[in-house]
Amino acid sequence: MQGRIIKGVGGLYEVHTRQGAYACRAKGIFRKENIKPLPGDWVEIAVLDEREKEGNLEVILPRKNVLIRPAVANVDQTLVVFALASPKPNFHLLDRFLVMMEKQNMQCLLGFNKSDLDCADTADAIRAAYRDSGYPMLFFSARTQAGIDGVRRLLQGKTTAVAGPSGVGKSSLINLLQGEVHMETGELSRKTDRGRHTTRHTQLLAIGEETYILDTPGFSSVDFIGVTGQELGGLFPEIKKREGGCRFVGCAHLTEPDCAVKEALSQGEFGAKRYENYRLFYEELKNRRK
Repeated sequence: MQGRIIKGVGGLYEVHTRQGAYACRAKGIFRKENIKPLPGDWVEIAVLDEREKEGNLEVILPRKNVLIRPAVANVDQTLVVFALASPKPNFHLLDRFLVMMEKQNMQCLLGFNKSDLDCADTADAIRAAYRDSGYPMLFFSARTQAGIDGVRRLLQGKTTAVAGPSGVGKSSLINLLQGEVHMETGELSRKTDRGRHTTRHTQLLAIGEETYILDTPGFSSVDFIGVTGQELGGLFPEIKKREGGCRFVGCAHLTEPDCAVKEALSQGEFGAKRYENYRLFYEELKNRRK
């Protein structure tokens, strides 16, 4: 029987199948070969007890991708959520997160909650800063549900990791998206000692047919893992598409003459906040190397 791992706690994996959800232990071969089953993995299981919905995890099917933090497999995209106000959006933190998503070749959606507040100027500034990046931008209110249908459309048929700092309304959005959708889990919550909706462990939540969201803990910082200064420009979409127009190969887009990126900046085509963060990140990576 094939299914998908929804979560794993203490060596017990909750696997969602068309026949229901099963609590499964992983075969010893996975530990022997240093393979860890992950939420999001498509797997094959052997049913041991149909009445108690228990089984063994037999095979992990090939993975499309794996995210490092949080550890999850087969993600189609990430929806990074910030608030337009209370708290104000931290563009430095947002851009750090976007760099790491680009590093992992992960498509990203930008979601901005609390659009019901008086923050039209902030929304306009965000549109100006990111319009050339190519990231889809969503403005919505989890409180009034304005714009939620647009969010649902971009999540339909995909597995989406929902991430963002604490206090931006991420949990409210997830609760709203999940709505009244319930998986038939029987006694699995008791067996895994966790509720249906928690962020203490990586967990996939079904919100529709072949549609999942990944609930993740809030973050307040993002480390650059495996990123070098030389590749940083390629992790900013608006820089990457202009690098071929620079005079010098390997242009850092800082002090070099005839730089297509700086030209775009002077023409207002490139968001000034984005460029400033690029410059700060470049210096950070340069100093780290030293």
